[in-house]
Amino acid sequence: MAKIEDYKNNSISAWCPGCSNFGILNAVKNAFVKLDNQPQEIVIISGIGQAPKLPHYLKCNVFNGLHGRALPVATGIKAVNPELTVLTVCGDGDFYGEGGNHLLHTFRRNPDITSIVHNNQVYALTKGQASPTTELGVKTKLQFDGVKEEPLNPLALAIIMNCSFVARGFAGDLDFLAEIIAAGIKHRGFALIDIIQPCVTFGVHQTPWYKDKIYRLENDHNPGDRDAALKKAAATGDKIATGIFYINNKPIFPEKEINLTENFGTDKKVLTELEKSFS
Repeated sequence: MAKIEDYKNNSISAWCPGCSNFGILNAVKNAFVKLDNQPQEIVIISGIGQAPKLPHYLKCNVFNGLHGRALPVATGIKAVNPELTVLTVCGDGDFYGEGGNHLLHTFRRNPDITSIVHNNQVYALTKGQASPTTELGVKTKLQFDGVKEEPLNPLALAIIMNCSFVARGFAGDLDFLAEIIAAGIKHRGFALIDIIQPCVTFGVHQTPWYKDKIYRLENDHNPGDRDAALKKAAATGDKIATGIFYINNKPIFPEKEINLTENFGTDKKVLTELEKSFS
C-alpha cells in the first residue's frame, strides 16, 4: 500500500511561508494514497508560475515545460503510455490565459488526464498582475485603476464544452479536496479541478473571507444533470459551491480515433499500407 512518505523528496520550497499551495500539495499526496498510486506510475506536467512548482516537491515523474503548454504534452504522454497516471498542475494564468487555446481543444479531445488548477485570481510569480479570473474592479500594480475585463468562469466554460469531469475544490478544505482529486484521477476522461487558492502575498481575498462563503455540494446535486451543473457554476452571490459539478462518460482520446495497429497490423506492414494510402 502507498504511504504519504512515498511521495516526499528533499527539494527546498520557493513558496511564501503560509502559502495555501502547501495544503494543495498535501491533498495531492493524500489522493495518491487513497488510490494506491506508486510514484513511478505518476507523471505530472506543469508550466510556469508558482503552482507549477508543485511537482518539484513530489517524488514522481515530472515534465516542466513552457508557459501554457502543459496539456498537449500531457495528452501525448498519456497516448503513448496509457498505463501511466497523468496530471497537469498549473495556475489560473498559466492554464486559462496562455494555455486557453489548448484547454478548449482538450475539452473536445477528452484525453484521460487530470488537470489541477490553482486559482488565486492573480499572476503570483510576477507580483500580482490580474489574471483571466480576476474580478471586475480589483486594483493591482498593473491594473491600478481596476480590472475592466469580465472574468473567465472556468467551470461554466468546461460544462458548456461538455468536459467529462468538472469540479471545484478549496485549499482550506483539504480532506474534501483530496477526495475530489482522487475522484478526478479515477475518472476515465479529462478532469478539470479548479481550486480556490488564496494567495497570502498578492491575493484579493484571504482564507477567512472564503470560509464564510464556501459550501459543499450535497448529495441531492446530480452531477449527471448538465443544466443543473451549469446553473451552479454560473451562480454569483455570497455562496461558493465546491465539489463535483458535472460528469459524463463520453469516449476518450485516443480510443475513439483510428487505430493504425488494428487497421494495418504492425511494423513494416503498417508502413507499407500507409505508403499505399498516400501514393
